[in-house]
Amino acid sequence: MTLYHFGNCLALSYIPFWIVYKYCGLSEYGAFWKCVQAGGVYALTQLGKMLLLATFFPTSGDYLQDDPDNFSPLQELLKCTVDLIDLIGLSVVMSRIAGKGHTKVLIAGLGWAGAELVLSRLLELWVGARGTEFDWKYIQKSFEANISIVHFLSVTALVWLHSRHDLPKQLVPAVVILIGFHSYKSVICDMISHVLHMYSWSLLAFKAVFSVTMALIVLHIYGGVASLAA
Repeated sequence: MTLYHFGNCLALSYIPFWIVYKYCGLSEYGAFWKCVQAGGVYALTQLGKMLLLATFFPTSGDYLQDDPDNFSPLQELLKCTVDLIDLIGLSVVMSRIAGKGHTKVLIAGLGWAGAELVLSRLLELWVGARGTEFDWKYIQKSFEANISIVHFLSVTALVWLHSRHDLPKQLVPAVVILIGFHSYKSVICDMISHVLHMYSWSLLAFKAVFSVTMALIVLHIYGGVASLAA
């Protein structure tokens, strides 16, 4: 039964990645190893972020749902600023990929999200979802992995848009603001959770709505710029 639960969580986490890879045309480009390389860059950026966090926030604890009093907006905001390194990493990945804009965005975004899943959630699923007691939090972790696909594809598209020299000037502020929303998504969600006392499934639903809403806005901008470039 526990292995069955682990299999369900694993399938819920990974099958969406396969669907995106298969049906967005990446399999036709043989882009698997490029996605792996993007994941390698992700691992390096996370190592750099860990060193920075350990240096400048050595005693800071993480905000936990079961310890809402352990939330400091300023501290979390400063910690999320370190996540801006991800933007540099994504820019480096896309600069090393030959192809059209949508191919670069898909490879970099999918590789980034896949590496985040492997490094951040796989071990927790392996240890926790195989436990003797069923726990819904591992199903939630799997859903969060799906939300991460949308999030990282949106961030990658924004980085690509920001790098375009032909990006209309009136869209530059919108792109920068959206990059800010995506970069500080975690602290925004933590603040909403702390103020409105949203936890568990309600917080997961908020993250999903937030990510999808931002993704639709990014898709609208990206589609307009891509059509002009074509």
